[in-house]
Amino acid sequence: MLQVFFIMSVITLTTSWKQDDYYNGIIKGKLSRLSPGTAIIDNAGNIPVFDIAKAAFIIRNTFENYPENSVHLIFVHSEAGKNMDCLIVRARNHFFIGADNGIFNLILNSEPDEAVRISEQTESNTIDIFSKTAAALIAGKKPSELGEAVSKINEMMPLRATIDKDTIVGSVIFIDSYGNAISNITREVFLRVFDNREFRILLKSNRNYTDHISEKYSDVPVSDMLARFNQLDLLEIAINGANISELLNVETGSTVRIDSANKPAEPNKLF
Repeated sequence: MLQVFFIMSVITLTTSWKQDDYYNGIIKGKLSRLSPGTAIIDNAGNIPVFDIAKAAFIIRNTFENYPENSVHLIFVHSEAGKNMDCLIVRARNHFFIGADNGIFNLILNSEPDEAVRISEQTESNTIDIFSKTAAALIAGKKPSELGEAVSKINEMMPLRATIDKDTIVGSVIFIDSYGNAISNITREVFLRVFDNREFRILLKSNRNYTDHISEKYSDVPVSDMLARFNQLDLLEIAINGANISELLNVETGSTVRIDSANKPAEPNKLF
């Protein structure tokens, strides 16, 4: 028997809106009417207002899990204004629609394949602009049919870990739902400096540290601090059985330091 497979059209939403905000109903209603049969998926919501870096981190690490040609709407600091147009950006066989506020560069960390200023920006709000543009793309329109190509988009530089002699200094860039602190220190950077060498991973101060890499949270006793490389290959710091962000007042921007300094005799119990 001949089997026919259909690739589902997908529109994702990454927003600053709370779950019960009426904006959710408006955008989903408009998209359902303009593009019936299209899957509309909440990629992430309740992102702090104007927190472009957090939105970019989430989109960067999720969008390639969706089917190719998915359309990703970004409602985080999305109101266009002077020198900040609404854009369609095409990259890696996906489409992104958002304001030209620097987020596209943070998501892709590379030049897009195409960037287009959306022509229809006379609408009163971005919900109307984004929904009509997304529906047009789902219907098969090319970005070039929906606006004018731009040669340069606004850029924001990602915060990267630094290496100074035998020390790596990074930052917490994301706190997950369990309170675990995800840093911008990659496995590659860590191994470049500390492969087959002793080290300490310190969070915020010299009092909070671990001196080895775990595979699982349960590799250490309950209440102990641990470090592991997560599925994104980023260094994550946690406490087995507890919320490290609450216990140690860790937040985005907190310092993560790895060095080869002399270690105290006994690792610190955190509670």
